[in-house]
Amino acid sequence: MIAQLRGLLVSKDPGQIVIDVNGVGYQVFVPLSTYYQLPEIHQDVFLRVYTHVREDAIQLYGFHALEEKMTFELLTGVSGIGPRLAANILSGIAVEEFIPAILEGDIARLKAIPGVGRKTAERIILELKDKVLGVPRAGRVVVGHQPSPERDRTIEDVVSALLNLGCSRKEASAAAEAAHHAVGDGADFEQFVKQALKHLSEGTGKRL
Repeated sequence: MIAQLRGLLVSKDPGQIVIDVNGVGYQVFVPLSTYYQLPEIHQDVFLRVYTHVREDAIQLYGFHALEEKMTFELLTGVSGIGPRLAANILSGIAVEEFIPAILEGDIARLKAIPGVGRKTAERIILELKDKVLGVPRAGRVVVGHQPSPERDRTIEDVVSALLNLGCSRKEASAAAEAAHHAVGDGADFEQFVKQALKHLSEGTGKRL
């Protein structure tokens, strides 16, 4: 099993990256919380890794912080939650917010995460309420925000991130445009995504 990787960051996209380790390129799936903290392309990167073995593939999931990996592993132990959904959940809520939401039984907050319905939220709270107490909640240090690109590229990156979270292209495009309108051209990628997720959760609330 691969437990960690240190190498050269070859490429990065919302949801997945490629790390060159001594000439071997490893595709690693990452939640947005880790993506926000990646260095620039062609710089060294270190990630903690969870190796998911299936009959037809071996998939690597990478995390910047220990608490992210620990929370991910707890999520994959919940009935009906696989590694892809677990990564999506970490993309939609920070560990520092996720743990209090579990302890307080905040179903509404969990339902605001794309891909998480009421039954899944209830199951997460039921199965993890005691387990999350063992997850450290150290403050996260941001080591490298992606510089703000031009408007069209930023919106496309946000759309790509939302598609990885399970949104339809129509929903993702509308949320990205709404986020741009709310935060303006000077915002960075993280601000755009957070605003887009807020737009989606508010829209879900209205429909419900």
